[in-house]
Amino acid sequence: MLSRRGRREQIDAWPGWVDALSSLVIVVIFVLMVFVVGQVFLQSTLVSKDKSLAELSAKLAELNRALGIQAGTLAEQKQTIASLTAERDAAVATKTNEVQTLQEQIAALEEQLKRINDALGLAQASKDEQELKLQDLTKRLNELLAGRMEEMARYRSEFFGRLRAVLGDRPDVRIVGDRFVFQSEVLFPSGSATLQEGGKGQLASLAKTLLEIAAKIPPGLNWILRVDGHTDRRPIRTSEFPSNWALSTARGVAVVQFLIEQGVPPERLAATGFGEFQPIEAGSDESSLAKNRRIELKLDQR
Repeated sequence: MLSRRGRREQIDAWPGWVDALSSLVIVVIFVLMVFVVGQVFLQSTLVSKDKSLAELSAKLAELNRALGIQAGTLAEQKQTIASLTAERDAAVATKTNEVQTLQEQIAALEEQLKRINDALGLAQASKDEQELKLQDLTKRLNELLAGRMEEMARYRSEFFGRLRAVLGDRPDVRIVGDRFVFQSEVLFPSGSATLQEGGKGQLASLAKTLLEIAAKIPPGLNWILRVDGHTDRRPIRTSEFPSNWALSTARGVAVVQFLIEQGVPPERLAATGFGEFQPIEAGSDESSLAKNRRIELKLDQR
């Protein structure tokens, strides 16, 4: 009886133990699940934290790099600022020296200007005095020239008067203004510069009269007898005289050479040829042409 009861008791205790064991297993499984979930959550959190930490590390590295660049740029800027400051100081010093030099130059120029003004004041006074002297000298020179001109006019008038008396009242020798005019036909054959005998006689009388008058002219009165040759407008073209210029000049020279032979000083004579370009008659008839063919003598100052 007892053994059955004991077996029965042993058999009845098994389910309770199983239940306890099941409960324990469940608890263990729950605990494990909680642990696993916690591990998963923790792992996820750690991964997230690692990612955040990596991002922070990357940002920190970027900031460090940026700070390094900024530090380098700041150093360069400081160096640039220092260089510009030095250049500015040097420029200021240079400009200061230039200003000082300019001030010294201005002071020197002002001193020179003062001296020039003083000198100009003296020069102006001297200039006024010189102008007065010049005016007085000009006045005296004009008076002297006027006197010489009057004196020359007197000798010219005497020369022409005596020459007219010597030559007589001839229609082919006349006075025009302040000139004594010989018609070319009196002195030269047509188209020639060789003096005729009759013309030589008249020129000899002229030379004698001129020498008599010249002896009275004071040495300070510088006189000259001009001999001007003129032709009419009819052209001449020969081997000896290719133009009226040549003919008129040759006739003037011929008269001068003859007067020199008569004793007139050559330095008191001048020969000029005008060709047909200084007519005294505008007509084309033979009378007008004859009057334009002439030798003019003028006693004048040189």
